[in-house]
Amino acid sequence: MDRTGLVLWLDSKEWLDTTAQTVQQAVGRVFDSLGPAGRQVKNVLHGTWLGHPLHPVLTDIPLGAWTATMVLDVVAEQTRSAGIARASDVALELGLVGAVGAAVTGAADWKDTDARPRRLGLAHAVLNVGATLLFGGSLICRATGNRTAGRTLAATGYLVAAAAAYLGGELVYQEQIGVNHSAGLELPEHFTALVAEAELAEGRLTRARYRDTPILLVRQGSRICALVERCAHLGGPLGDGKLENDTVTCPWHGSRFDLSSGAVIDGPSAFPQPCLEARTRDGQIEVRASRAERLSG
Repeated sequence: MDRTGLVLWLDSKEWLDTTAQTVQQAVGRVFDSLGPAGRQVKNVLHGTWLGHPLHPVLTDIPLGAWTATMVLDVVAEQTRSAGIARASDVALELGLVGAVGAAVTGAADWKDTDARPRRLGLAHAVLNVGATLLFGGSLICRATGNRTAGRTLAATGYLVAAAAAYLGGELVYQEQIGVNHSAGLELPEHFTALVAEAELAEGRLTRARYRDTPILLVRQGSRICALVERCAHLGGPLGDGKLENDTVTCPWHGSRFDLSSGAVIDGPSAFPQPCLEARTRDGQIEVRASRAERLSG
């Protein structure tokens, strides 16, 4: 079965949806059991503090370490070097440690998916668990002196990890999981009128549009806040969200953003919302991209 065939086969298995939903609920209960600290734990795992999802950062550790294991195994076999064999084992051990971090962060991100990404994410996780178990078995074999079996298990685990990585790529590049859904939208470089001042009620989420870009406007006293309305996490409509004090919460997965800066207060989003400057002029609400957005553009 080729790689494309693997994805098509998974797409045809409707029972994966039920299984994935059950597992997802179980993951949610684990975080809920942590009480108020659960939110902070999830923020750490999502990478809100990093400004970038943490999961892909950690996945490089096991993949890189286990690639080193494969190469060093070949060199150690050819040279009969005990030092290189030990280096191979250390790389394998490092990969196992990294796999734990990748699994925990991946579970946190996967909890906030649905439909096809949830199904593919479960398969991705199962393959990664299988690869980790095979590498764990390889380490045991090496420790007991059976390096031949250890190399065989490691090679098998590497193939399984490669299949899991392919599904990870499918989730990112096809399903756009873990990408910034508010990036790349066109924002005005100069102050541009969006709505009449009379249309912007106090303390209410108001939608506006600049060309094809949805904009969220909020009046709070003399201050007017403006953000891109499409949630950076998975594109949820912030205009349907919850306004609370100086924050807005996405109705889809609960990402919470500071209205004045777009900064992430709570995940699962790891990306801030693009922020705009706003002013009132001649009875109109005008906006332009913030200085940071203009510089980054």
